[in-house]
Amino acid sequence: MIRYGIIGAGLIGKKRAACLGPGQLALVFDVDPARAESLVAQINQGQIAANEEEIVRDPQINAVIVSTRHDSLASLALQAIRAGKHVLVEKPAARCATELAPLLEAERAYGVRVRVGYNHRFHPALLEAHRIIGSGALGPLMFMRGRYGHGGRIGYEKEWRAQPEISGGGELIDQGVHLIDLACWFFGDFREVHGTVSTLFWDMPVDDNAFMELKTSSGQIAWLHASCSEWKNLFSLEIYGRVGKLQIDGLGGSYGPETLVHYKMKPEMGPPDMEKFEFTGSDLSWQREMEAFERDITENLAPSPGIQDALATLEIVEKIYRQNGTRAPTHLEK
Repeated sequence: MIRYGIIGAGLIGKKRAACLGPGQLALVFDVDPARAESLVAQINQGQIAANEEEIVRDPQINAVIVSTRHDSLASLALQAIRAGKHVLVEKPAARCATELAPLLEAERAYGVRVRVGYNHRFHPALLEAHRIIGSGALGPLMFMRGRYGHGGRIGYEKEWRAQPEISGGGELIDQGVHLIDLACWFFGDFREVHGTVSTLFWDMPVDDNAFMELKTSSGQIAWLHASCSEWKNLFSLEIYGRVGKLQIDGLGGSYGPETLVHYKMKPEMGPPDMEKFEFTGSDLSWQREMEAFERDITENLAPSPGIQDALATLEIVEKIYRQNGTRAPTHLEK
């Protein structure tokens, strides 16, 4: 049985803990002890650690979940790796690429598995879309359009996500990285990166809207928009091939019902045939992702997404920030 330590007991830490089986949670640490106590009480297992070092040094713990703010994700993950622990670190895994790069070397040196928590890959509509594309049913892929956003809340501009020294950026590095990760998952590496980031509504020193155009070496294009001035929570991803289209809408909850529509082009063209999938019930993406992490460990698999994937995403983020002059390239590299 894999035994876990959790560093960071906020909303995401609690989602991770809820996926663990009886006896799997050993220790929890959070800078706010009340949050750690709440997590332990929620699943009725585990003990409160005095600090993060107690978790990474515990010989009974095989794997560590790091679900903190962006400014400590990479450093805590690196500590755990060097202690010989497998790690699931939440997206984006660091504030910038230079923070993340040392984890690649450490992962190889210590022979552990490090997965980055991009749970959207495990939503059923996206899993089915990936399967359909893999089957060749869309033909060669041409382009995609993606939109992802929420409307913030009172005081959003005062939260840690609005503080660049903690977050590493704004909406681009918050929800935008999910869109970039999905685009890379479907299309592969992007050769050309262009983007605009703007602060259009919130009075804060980071972006609240990010507009991206990414192009692969074979000419496939991803147009992506992430926003925290999207007054009705929205997730929409459209993927176009030469003989069909996939449209994914919603993620459940406040983002609306999760659906996938497969539009199938006819030989004579005209209105396509349509197959619709509807996914109801609770969000199982977190559970599926934890199951994938355990397979990484027990079957000695290369995690996907892993550090290299997260690094590619952060490099795209940094290129866009540099293009816009909104963050000095060395701001977080000192």
